[in-house]
Formats: sequence, C-alpha cells, structure tokens
Amino acid sequence: MKIYLNGKLVDKADAKVSVFDHGFLYGDGAFEGIRSYNSRVFRLKQHIDRLYETMHTLMIDPRLTKKQMSDIVVATLRANKIKDGYIRLIVSRGDGDLGLDPRKCFGKPNVICITDKITLYPAELYQKGMEIITVATSKNSPNALNPQLKSLNYLNNILAKIEASHCGYNEAIMLESNGYVGECTGDNVFLLKNGVLSTPHLGRLKGITADAILELAGKLKIKVFEGYITRHEVYNADECFLTGTAAELIPIVKVDGRTIGEGKPGAVTKKLLDAFHQLVKKDGTKYDV
Repeated sequence: MKIYLNGKLVDKADAKVSVFDHGFLYGDGAFEGIRSYNSRVFRLKQHIDRLYETMHTLMIDPRLTKKQMSDIVVATLRANKIKDGYIRLIVSRGDGDLGLDPRKCFGKPNVICITDKITLYPAELYQKGMEIITVATSKNSPNALNPQLKSLNYLNNILAKIEASHCGYNEAIMLESNGYVGECTGDNVFLLKNGVLSTPHLGRLKGITADAILELAGKLKIKVFEGYITRHEVYNADECFLTGTAAELIPIVKVDGRTIGEGKPGAVTKKLLDAFHQLVKKDGTKYDV
C-alpha cells in the first residue's frame, strides 16, 4: 500500500507524523471520507469543497489548491491500482508544542491521503435491514462544535458508538440537546411517512451521499422535508434508512425495539438504493489505473 504524505507516495510502514502533530494531540485538523466506483471518484469536487470549508473555519492553510488536492486523491488511487475503494483525505494543523495555541505550530500542515477498501456493515443487512437504538450521548451543540465541520475531533461520535456497541448494535441515533433527532454516529437519518421523505436539517453533518439521495428523490417526484424530527416520528415511519459515504444507503427495520413499517426494507428505500447505484456509475471524476 502506498500512502500520500506531504508530497510523496510512501510505503504504509513509512507513513509517519510527529507525536507533536496537533491532529494527534488535539484532533486539530480536517478530513474527508470519499468513495470511488469503477475508477470514478464520486463527487470529488463536493468533497474537496467541504474539506476547504472546514479548513477555512479552522484557519488551516494546506498551501495547496483545490485542483492539487484533487490530483493527490487520484494519484494515490492510481498508485494502489484501486478501482473501487475508500479514500481518507486528512489535513492536520501540523507540528507544534504541547500547548493548545495553534499559533505555535510551525512548518506546514500535514497532508495525508489513504486509499483502501472498506466494508462498514455486513452485506446481509442491506438485504434484510438493520436494527439501531438511540443512545444517551447527545450531539455537540452547534455553538460548541458545529456538525458542519468535518474535523478530526470525533470523540462525540465515538462515545455514542461505544454505547451502541456495548448494547450489541452497529449504529445509533444521537439526539440534539433539545431532544430532536440529529444524526447517527457516522450516518445521516432518513424516514418516509405518507410519501414524504424527511431528514433532520439542524444538528447534523450535511452529507455528500445524503445530498445525492435528496436529489434522486426530487427526480423520482418524492416530496422532501428537512427540519425537526422526533423519535415518535421515527418509530411510526413507513420506512427508514441511513446514508453515508462508507455506508452508502442501508435500510433500518427497527429502532429502540419498535418495528419500522412492515419490518423489512421498503419499496421507496429499494428504489432510491437502485437509483444511487446507477448514479455512482456515471457521476464522478474518471481516472485510469
């Protein structure tokens, strides 16, 4: 495996950063998880744009243009001869001292690109659906750590993931501090009721895959609602599913012990999943390996 590290493609064993890197010490950095399908990077521009928005808010200058950052992704995929894979693009603030002050970080930010395979959930769950729960760990307040920031600080999500894992579940819903549904530990939440597809608007990361599903819903003439959603609405939905770069689209058939709809993946969920699989075949930045 070759990994891009600060201008060079190096072996996995040689891909190292200093223990003084602020990304390691404080989660001070930005990242994107990206997918490639049949030698096409799905919505690379949108991912790069979101990465640069996060870095702008964090005041991290990668000293690379968006075009150069995109080229890094493609070059790393080519080096590893990956046609269908997962890309982790990381920009940390770089080396500093043991204090919090980012002004004491010297040198350039560390830019890293890893390309590999990923399987988030077992294949059979995409056929029969998955069960999830709601956990006690709530989403960070947007005024504390805005969910739109795709930062290296994922402890909020990890704590919720620990809760879910200890209860025997692969994924869990996290509520906002006001009690409304926010998102899952790594996925966006969607539900269908009376022909209307709903997803939380506030308190969630605006996902690239989620946006693609919303666009597909529009093309399929499915009404869409983005706003406040309660657990009661989730429990009584006709269908429910999660979306994410790694997860793609996975049906949910039970939440907190409540069966969703008929307890199996619904017709609209299947239709959107089929449409998504068609979309990724043609929507992406083409490259050769």
